[in-house]
Amino acid sequence: MKGKKLPARFKRSLWSYKINKIDIEKNKEEIITQVLNHGSWDELKLLNTIYSENEIKQVVAQPRRGVWFEKVLNFWTIMLNIKLANDVYNRAIFSMEPHD
Repeated sequence: MKGKKLPARFKRSLWSYKINKIDIEKNKEEIITQVLNHGSWDELKLLNTIYSENEIKQVVAQPRRGVWFEKVLNFWTIMLNIKLANDVYNRAIFSMEPHD
């Protein structure tokens, strides 16, 4: 994967990034999270050609704090058969309300 450029088709999901500057390996967690949260069907299919199912599962199983839409995280945990502890799940959900 080293040296491969991220396809420009991901611009929709990664609107706040310069696509040509994103490192596919170094920024893997951000790319996967953003595409799962915001991606189109075509972007999701493309994501699966770049990353393995295990890499995608790992990102969902260890969700970053405050960046996931609740319905999206719920969907992917069901689809990928991942069980998250309630506190991990709740911390991962994007919210305008302050967290404890």
